[in-house]
Amino acid sequence: MLNKIPRLTDDTINSFKNMEFVDIANIIIAKFIGKIISQEKLQQIVNNALNFEIPIENIVNNDYICYLDRGPTCSFKDFGARTLARIMEHFLEADNKKITILTATSGDTGGAVAQAFYKMARIKVVVLYPKNEVSDLQRKQMTTLGENITAIGIKGKFDDCQKLVKGAFGDKELNHINLSSANSINFGRLIPQTLYYFWSYSRIVGKKNEKVIFSVPSGNFGNLTGGLIAKKMGLPIKRFISAVNENNEFPKFLRTGVYTKVDPSINCISNAMNVGHPSNLARIFDLYGGQIDEKGVIHKIPNMEELRNEVVSYSISDEATKDAIVNLYNKYKKIIEPHGAVGWAALQLYRDSYPKNNDIKSITFETANPSKFPEEIIKLIDIVPEMPYSLKVIQDKSEFPNPKEISNYSDFKEYLLEDFQD
Repeated sequence: MLNKIPRLTDDTINSFKNMEFVDIANIIIAKFIGKIISQEKLQQIVNNALNFEIPIENIVNNDYICYLDRGPTCSFKDFGARTLARIMEHFLEADNKKITILTATSGDTGGAVAQAFYKMARIKVVVLYPKNEVSDLQRKQMTTLGENITAIGIKGKFDDCQKLVKGAFGDKELNHINLSSANSINFGRLIPQTLYYFWSYSRIVGKKNEKVIFSVPSGNFGNLTGGLIAKKMGLPIKRFISAVNENNEFPKFLRTGVYTKVDPSINCISNAMNVGHPSNLARIFDLYGGQIDEKGVIHKIPNMEELRNEVVSYSISDEATKDAIVNLYNKYKKIIEPHGAVGWAALQLYRDSYPKNNDIKSITFETANPSKFPEEIIKLIDIVPEMPYSLKVIQDKSEFPNPKEISNYSDFKEYLLEDFQD
């Protein structure tokens, strides 16, 4: 975690109302990286990486949805992956070095990372994904590229993929390969994920220091961590709603103070959130003065009073997720995908539980495009969601075969040693 999170003044945050997204992004990222990248180069990176819309729509009363699905892979993961890729490329060129990126994905991260680093000459990417828990389009975003991108489907869960990646990072016998990460365990992925908090806030508030509520679909908790960092930077946030699917380790922890990871993780229709032990929980603990290790053992309990005051968490079942998709369409003619639906359903629970806060505006994040999950949408509301061009073009592309059957860490290590010996 950062030793010190930079803070913005109230006047600076208020001035964002009159700025474009890329201008806000330049100010915030510069606060973290200082002068190690010139202002001109940073502006070039941001303009190139974040060149897509971020619509915000008022749905009913004080409740808004912010659509984070307009990037090239139609997922909120584009913000972090595209920015990180270009920053990494800049430094590798300056230092004349090469690296191999290892990434685990539960669905959307893999496609975003693969597309972001595609054809970068100094970077090779290996993506591990649970072959039976991603949608066809999610898989094709990883497996149709080739070049410097290798995607490997494994029999198992996201948590199994994550264990393999973390095992490689801790293995001294692989040091010569020069490994790095593009998961949200890489802090460079999280900084860009603070940006859409500031942006969406600036588009809906009416007065300086007005507080808002954010409902955040949460899987590996990078999205929520980005918001918590934004709050530490000074963004006026009343409450975070951490909306999880049936993998309910975090709401149970908030309620009881006892942490038990979900092992194996539960396979839900919001598949990118099928995480039984989120990596970024360690960062959240750290933000509140606590410590938890990779195995889920708490070494120091965080400040529970402060954490509970700032974050509430709800577990949304698949049935409740489906109900949210149907109800949102029937009431407001809005099509929402399963992850955003988890966020919307959690917001309704919050509104019911805290009626005194109904005059406070809320923003729910839609984290992926509905067309990535057509089977569920068609089944529930009998509508085929419109597919963006970036997804249409990969539908009929040939997929590269799985390069190797990997069932344990020994297999993965052997593969890396054989194929990544630059």
